[in-house]
Order: sequence, then structure tokens, then C-alpha cells
Amino acid sequence: MMASNTTTLSTRQRKQLKTLANPLNPMLWIGKNGITDTAVQQADEVLESHELVKCVVQDGAPVDAHEAADTLAQKLHAAVVQVIGHRFVLYRRTDKEGVSQIQLVD
Repeated sequence: MMASNTTTLSTRQRKQLKTLANPLNPMLWIGKNGITDTAVQQADEVLESHELVKCVVQDGAPVDAHEAADTLAQKLHAAVVQVIGHRFVLYRRTDKEGVSQIQLVD
């Protein structure tokens, strides 16, 4: 059983999560204010409810997608699944009741 705050993913797990994230719409936008406490809180709530979140770094943001993904992952004890262009995907297992958990491959 994996710990709640897992931050390392195997290649197979990363591939599985990329596939699951592909159809998702972005749920968090990083704008001109960068990574604010509000953005961190919002990302935390989304991860707690969905385990997987797609984010977008908008033009004019003070960070690029790689910086934003790394910063949020570190603050939220999440794993960066992928970064493509201005978008990135984060994963964090949740123990919240009523949330269908993603069963990661071994």
C-alpha cells in the first residue's frame, strides 16, 4: 500500500496517469500573480477530490509550466505526471471518503 503523500511514480504509473489525464479539462490556472496561497489551496482541494489535476500556466505568468509544476508538487506533496507546453498534470493519492481512488499499476 502506498503512502498518502507519495511523490515518486514508476514509468508505468506515469504512463497510466498520463492516459487518465488526457481527457481532463484544466481545473487550475496560474496567472500573472504566479503561485499564490490561493492557487496552492485550490490545487490542494482539487487533488483531495480527484487525485489528478490538469493545470494551465497563462501567458504573462511569472513562472513557466515546469517551475509551477515543481513548486506546486513540492508544496502539496504531489507528483508531477507530465509537463507539455503551458500545461502540467499533478497526482496525489487521497484517502477522502467518497472519492474513487485511482488504482496504480505496480
